[in-house]
Amino acid sequence: MRFNKIFASMLFVGATFSANTIAQTFQPFEVKDIQVEGLQRVALGAALLNIPIKVGDTVDQVKLQQAIKSLYGSTNFEKINVSHENGVLYVKVQERPTISSVTFEGNKDIKDEQLQESLDGSGVKVGESLDRTMLSGIEKGLQDFYYGVGKYGAKVEAQIINLPRNRVELRFNFTEGLAAEIRQINVVGNTVYSDSEIISMLELKDYVAWWDLFGERRYQKQKLQADLETITTHYQNEGYIRFKVTSTQVAMTPDRKGLYITINVDEGEKYKVKEVNLTGDLMGREKLLKSILPIKEGSTYNGGEVTFAEGMYSKYLGRFGYAYPEVKTFPEIDDDTKEVTLNINIDPGKRVYVRSINFTGNTVTKDEVMRRQLRQMEGAWLNSAQVELSKSNLNRLGYFETVDTETVQVPGSDDLVDVDVKVKEQPSGSFNAGVGFGTESGLSLQFGVQQSNFLGTGNQAGININTNKYSKSMNISYTDPYFTKDGVSLGGSIFWNEFDAQEANLERYKNKSYGFAVNSGFPLNEYNRLNGGIGYRHNTISEISSYEQAVRFYNIYRDSNDPNQDLSFDNFELTAGWSRSNLNRGTFPTSGSSQRLTAKVTVPGSDLQYFKTDFDTSFYFPLTRNHNFVFLTRARLGYANGYGKFNDNDQILPFWENYYSGGSSSLRGFKSNSVGPRSFYLFRGSEPCSPDPSGTSCSIPGDPNRINVNNGNSIGGNAIATLSAEMIVPTPFLDEAYTNSVRTSFFVDAGNVWDSEFDYDSYKFLPAEQFAQLEDYSDPARIRASWGMSIQWLSPMGPMVFSLAWPIKEYADDETEIFSFNIGKTF
Repeated sequence: MRFNKIFASMLFVGATFSANTIAQTFQPFEVKDIQVEGLQRVALGAALLNIPIKVGDTVDQVKLQQAIKSLYGSTNFEKINVSHENGVLYVKVQERPTISSVTFEGNKDIKDEQLQESLDGSGVKVGESLDRTMLSGIEKGLQDFYYGVGKYGAKVEAQIINLPRNRVELRFNFTEGLAAEIRQINVVGNTVYSDSEIISMLELKDYVAWWDLFGERRYQKQKLQADLETITTHYQNEGYIRFKVTSTQVAMTPDRKGLYITINVDEGEKYKVKEVNLTGDLMGREKLLKSILPIKEGSTYNGGEVTFAEGMYSKYLGRFGYAYPEVKTFPEIDDDTKEVTLNINIDPGKRVYVRSINFTGNTVTKDEVMRRQLRQMEGAWLNSAQVELSKSNLNRLGYFETVDTETVQVPGSDDLVDVDVKVKEQPSGSFNAGVGFGTESGLSLQFGVQQSNFLGTGNQAGININTNKYSKSMNISYTDPYFTKDGVSLGGSIFWNEFDAQEANLERYKNKSYGFAVNSGFPLNEYNRLNGGIGYRHNTISEISSYEQAVRFYNIYRDSNDPNQDLSFDNFELTAGWSRSNLNRGTFPTSGSSQRLTAKVTVPGSDLQYFKTDFDTSFYFPLTRNHNFVFLTRARLGYANGYGKFNDNDQILPFWENYYSGGSSSLRGFKSNSVGPRSFYLFRGSEPCSPDPSGTSCSIPGDPNRINVNNGNSIGGNAIATLSAEMIVPTPFLDEAYTNSVRTSFFVDAGNVWDSEFDYDSYKFLPAEQFAQLEDYSDPARIRASWGMSIQWLSPMGPMVFSLAWPIKEYADDETEIFSFNIGKTF
């Protein structure tokens, strides 16, 4: 019979039995065998390895304590019983249960993922053994988190549910309760700034206006710490270098539903900069470094300027390969004169070279496509400016939602780093097939594949077949932006189109066209590029409405022997352009600017001789460091006209090449293509004109010199000018993960389309009543304006634009439209 000569359940160090008691009841013995009972998951060999006793050893109470301590230290067991009989050491264990699942109930303020991440750090996860002693600490930590966000009534309870085969389900039950609101914030010790001025700097609020739908008075400990830093930074930026927050008190109301926050400050006095000294290794550039120093002697001390100067010098050194410089400022404060001497010590450290550049996250885009955008070279010294330029170039491609770079020191080497480029790809093209609808295009059927990163090569390819209420088209295009290694591009397109102007909210005509074009581009530098091309286009114009402006064009080019025939033209076109862009992103940029100047002219000898010039520009001004708020301005200028003679008549711009405005992509708040000159009819008896749709007559009956403008439609003009001012803001109720795919903005649009060749005075022969009906369509001052809100979404079907707009300035014949949506470009 086995009899227990040793204690029944001995804990490793803190056993309740004293050493004297053990000494009285325990006699050393020689171990003849060791038997372990109760093992399920842990292997026998693993258990024996944690017992520092072997067969043949003589065991005393010290060795036995060490063995028990070692077994508990393995974290596999929660209960251990030891006994011996006839030299056999019996170890009976109860293993810690295995966690089968972890669930959370009642948590709203903390997501399951955040909770599980916190538990993982404590070793509490599925598949691991459960240490019951840790649960109370975990409960307290989670409860402290809730206290930190003002929920002082919160409770957290860990529940263990036993399952077969020594497994458990670990369930955390949360009772969050209501958050305590800030009743009042008090500032004590301030004389320079009032309480209201200081409280206005804080993110925590003790008052929220009724109209502030997103404001709250909820207390959060982290926000309080950030607010204290904000106050300190503000004072130090105004010269109060001795300023400090001496203490803070957070007092709870008896009902635990409200808080009083008291901030005690010691402002000190304002100090000036006595002098600035540059010390350390200045690399022989002391004069240059001093010349770019933003801090001037005699100026008020500004902590922000000191931090900026340190960062500026670090970036400057980074351009020459000093990746880890140490720039520190040591102030010498003279409290008698209230002056500060700033000693800025510069230690460049070692020059660092780039061993390799690695890409991650590009599952579609090939490495070579990304590598050709890099300006930081492998084997060269690390240049922070070149790394930033490389990052900007990758962003401007439009293939990536985010681009991040990180320099990682090579293990075992203090002068080598790797540059890791991590990207998150976004759709760089689209496949569409199906039915669509837009306020401008109506019901549409489409099929197309458009890729700006074709098969990850960086080449642009597309085939599109579209039909809607006013247009049918097919286009096949392909462009290689790196036809040569120097960045010379080459591309081409083939197209066919049928257009019904009347269905597009324009005056009636139909245009069938087809042709091809070849183009090429030449980079001048990182930001500037020249483009040129040549193309052929055939147009057939039919069913022209006999409004006055079209009659003028028709009478130049019609065949007098067959005035009812359709008009056909064959034109060869030359194109040229200049573009510049230093935007930080290809889609949804938030800083930088872009400009584009394009020109098109038909080759002399073409059926029609005309030219078109366009200039577009946009500027993005970030208003916050994180670019959440951005001010955008955009402008467009365009002018076109004919040149040369045709049958002794001056060539004029074909009316289907006119500029148009209005709709979601230009003057929002006005119906698509509705802004600008409108058609009017002047009946001159039997004077030749364009045929009516039936083809039965080419004269319009009516009283001579009678004008009709009441029902005229938009016909566009040969000049355009538009301007937009836009405030880009965070999208409400949207997760930050969608920041780069959804954009919200408030805007003001203004502009006009006019016909510089329209001779308003030539119609003064009309009776005064009729002449008064006619507008001067050559007047560029007929400005329209609107304001509203727009939401852009990079959807799987392509970029979609939704706009709500209201006109500010309009004319009697304008057509307004409050809501519009369409698929279009992003800006």
